[in-house]
Amino acid sequence: METPELKKLDCSSLNCPMPIVRIAKSIRTMSIGEKLEITATDPAFKADVEAWIRKTGQRMISFVEEGKSKITVIEKIK
Repeated sequence: METPELKKLDCSSLNCPMPIVRIAKSIRTMSIGEKLEITATDPAFKADVEAWIRKTGQRMISFVEEGKSKITVIEKIK
């Protein structure tokens, strides 16, 4: 079985709620098992994406901060 390509979404310089709006739109077009890497600079991004994960039931694979950038990988599981 092929490993799906990691999709990337750049939400740098977007403020709440736009990163979450873009994530939701992207996830809707993906298949179960696909992963989405999001880069954001919004200071509230971590709290926002964690709340969205709880609400939607998707899976956060990783979350790292590199300077002002916050990078998370989400897997579509439903």
